[in-house]
This record gives sequence, structure tokens and C-alpha cells, in this order.
Amino acid sequence: MISFPLKTRTVETSRKAFVMGIVNITPDSFYEKSRGGIERALKLIEEGADILDLGAESTRPGFTEVPVEEEIRRLIPVIKEIRKISNIPLSIDTRKKAVFEACFTEGADILNDVSSFDFDSSMAEFCGKENVPVILTHTYPHGREKELENNGIKSGSSDIIAELSEYFEKRISLVTSFGLDSEKIIVDPGIGFGKTYEENLALINNCGKLCGGKYRVMMALSRKRCIGQMIGDMEADRLQGTVDADLIAIKNGAEFIRVHDVDAHVQVLKTL
Repeated sequence: MISFPLKTRTVETSRKAFVMGIVNITPDSFYEKSRGGIERALKLIEEGADILDLGAESTRPGFTEVPVEEEIRRLIPVIKEIRKISNIPLSIDTRKKAVFEACFTEGADILNDVSSFDFDSSMAEFCGKENVPVILTHTYPHGREKELENNGIKSGSSDIIAELSEYFEKRISLVTSFGLDSEKIIVDPGIGFGKTYEENLALINNCGKLCGGKYRVMMALSRKRCIGQMIGDMEADRLQGTVDADLIAIKNGAEFIRVHDVDAHVQVLKTL
């Protein structure tokens, strides 16, 4: 049994990790089947998701930024419909305080900020003072991995875990300075965000060592390019590879997995 504290309640699972189901309320997220609204959310709840992660702005390479008003317009109706029938924890994938604040007012529970407060530093103060759990992600600039690989460099850092740990500690100090308890912090190493294949593998195999194991770790591996590289087929369906890689990450310390395919992950975690 593992547990995680939200603002006013604690969520638990008897499985080895929390399964976070992805609901992309967007027209352009990289995995088409993850796109949808209330129908997809209800489907993932039925499949056994522990948490839903709602996003209204894609972070795929070359994404188009969505205005604050449009993000809110996409997210709020879905949150309201979910809250009519379920108290499932809701994570909001956004970089913008105004968007998260609107969602929080409607019943959202967790901030998932892929920029780790770099895009909107006022988010840290809001989450700290409101005692809201946060997921912070490490990202390198888009295209970094291709530049390194083109130059025959397998890793830009001699110790990727140390480099990411230093980054996270700096970002975490910002939100804890406003009062957020460290047990409400989740770190995501950002698989695929500008990282080489070898760096991705190192992070999967050593994710529990990030920041010396002080914070919860989430892995977001689902159907990413590195899964295609692992199985040696970039055009193949990547579900089986995703499930296998997620199990390896869980065995190495991850307590949250962010996935497109909830049912398959719930089944394999029951088996585990």
C-alpha cells in the first residue's frame, strides 16, 4: 500500500504505483487516442486509473502555445462533469497560474508543470500557500538530443542523475520557501524532453536515485520515441514496450506512472 497526500485528503493504492491516466483535451497531442474530453475521462476511470491528468496544451515538439482563455475553456467543463460523478484526484498539466487557479477552484488537486515554474514563477507561490501537490519536470531544449547524437555524443552529462537532482533541488526550494511540504512534491525526469537515448535509459534504470530519493518520482514513458528505439521498431505499436519499461522504472523507485493505456498497466500491476 502506498499513499499520497493531497490538500485535504490522502489517496492510496494497493498496487506498486499510482496509475495516472492521460486525458488530452487538445487537437494535436502526439498520441491521437489520448485526445478527448469527458468520454475519455470516464473510460479511464472505469479502467481503474488512480489519478487523471488533464491537459489542454500539447507539449509535443513544435507545439503551438494555447492562450490562457482557451486552456480554461477546454478544461473547466470536463472538470465539472467529472466532479458530478467522481472524486478521483485530478492533475492539471499546465504552465500557467491563471489556468491552474481556475481548475483548482473547480476541484483539481495536483499541478503538473512541465516547466517547473520556469514559465510562470507565480505558480510556486500559489501552490505553496494553497498547499497543493506539484509535479515538476526536467526539460532540455528541443533538439538538444539530435545535436549530441549527430556529434556522436551519447550523453551531455557525465552524471545525468546528479545534474537533474541539482536542477530539481533549485526548483523545489522555490515552492518550499512558500510553505509546501516536501512530501507533496513529485519529480519527473522528463523522458524524451531533449534527452539522448542513453540518457533516457540511465534515468529509467536509476530514477529512484533522483535527489537522493527524497521525493516521489513519476515516469512518463508512454509510447515515446525511446520505446521505439528500445524495441528496434520505430513504427511499431509501443504498448508492450511501454508497459515493460514502466515496470522497470517502478522496480527502480518510481511511484507514479503517467500513461495513455490505463487498462494494460492496471492489469500488469495487479500481476506484479
